[in-house]
Amino acid sequence: MPLVYVTRRERFNAAHQMYNPKWSREKNEDVFGKCANKNWHGHNYELFVTVKGEPDPNTGYCVDLKKVSDVVKNEVIEQLDHRNINLDVPFMKGKLASTEILTIEIWKILAPLIKEIGAELHELKLYESENNFVTYRGE
Repeated sequence: MPLVYVTRRERFNAAHQMYNPKWSREKNEDVFGKCANKNWHGHNYELFVTVKGEPDPNTGYCVDLKKVSDVVKNEVIEQLDHRNINLDVPFMKGKLASTEILTIEIWKILAPLIKEIGAELHELKLYESENNFVTYRGE
């Protein structure tokens, strides 16, 4: 049976600040620019979750996308939507709130849960804007 890749898109809105507490305010502003704004800034994120598997001969699905959506919404989106990533998101406590780190942390949550519903997580793509996004494959 051939391997198929299926993608589900979810959206969330969140604020964050790029700020390394080991550095001075000046260095943070020099490195991160506007993203170090002491009053935070926000994004309308889009998360693309790609899973892979073989189509089931009885359903034609490699995975039920409703189950994928439920896992992503319940375990990730609920924690992030309309939150401050630096302050309100338990899985990001003590971590730099870059889109890169956020994507890796989302992977850690989703990979085992996607296995439980019968597929394998292949790729996450997280857009923080229409021009900037991160792709991660668990490597």
